[in-house]
Amino acid sequence: MTVFKNLSKDKLGMMSLIVIVVTIIVGIFAPLVAPFDPYEVNMNLQYASPSWEYLLGNDHLGRCVLSRIIYGIRPSVLWVLVVLLISVLIGAILGFLAGYFGGKVDALIMRMCDTMLSFPGYVMALAVIGILGVGLENILIAFALIKWAWFARVIRTSVMQYAELDYVKFAKASGISDIKIISNHIVPLTFADIAVISSGTIGSMILQISGFSFLGLGIQAPSPEWGMMLNEAREVMFTRPELMWVPGLSIVIVVSAFNFLSDSLQVALDPKLVSSKNNYKENSPLSKIKVPKKEVAN
Repeated sequence: MTVFKNLSKDKLGMMSLIVIVVTIIVGIFAPLVAPFDPYEVNMNLQYASPSWEYLLGNDHLGRCVLSRIIYGIRPSVLWVLVVLLISVLIGAILGFLAGYFGGKVDALIMRMCDTMLSFPGYVMALAVIGILGVGLENILIAFALIKWAWFARVIRTSVMQYAELDYVKFAKASGISDIKIISNHIVPLTFADIAVISSGTIGSMILQISGFSFLGLGIQAPSPEWGMMLNEAREVMFTRPELMWVPGLSIVIVVSAFNFLSDSLQVALDPKLVSSKNNYKENSPLSKIKVPKKEVAN
């Protein structure tokens, strides 16, 4: 409740949260929200302009652009969230083990992470796609293989910091099991760090998914996806620029919402940042400027 209370004071953060929640809900209930079948081809409506029936017009096959944008939320956002959760879960388990136990366990897990992180992310993704073939599923597998190592390293650093606290050491000396110490003391402390880095990473993952689909390495036609819709609209980018603006703006809005939410969460979850932000507003030179009141004419 405290986190939500702090977050509610940030208008940009709340607006970003609303955009994200609405996007996820629309994506989940896409069959109920979309006005038309996104796969329905009607060559009589090829490149038709926006109308009351087709609010965003039609593409090169006469398909409803609005329906394809709505269905495109699933591969562009929802599936990315699923892969993010899997990566965070794997990284959190290994990060907790490495940061809490240290020693040989830490050395072994960190060498695994070093091996994975020694390859650039895009190169590793292209290697996985080259082995498994193009397609959204293979890109998601590549992301899961790449991201867990980064999460494990970041979470391990956070766990090592909290594992040295006095009451954690006292719990160890009292004979409390390691599982209880981790679940009752370490996990609540690291939750803020995990939430912030997760919300900050989702934006880059959406951009990467869209980028691979734009290059033809991601989801394949006729399935709707924002990056692929950008690729399909290249041929008419000067005569029908709105066909590129719609998926492009969708990507920008959602990615920006996740980035703004990440910044707002960082402030809401850290009381020190909340107090420093309030002190900055109070001591800001602009706050000391007194605006003269307008005199009311008698």
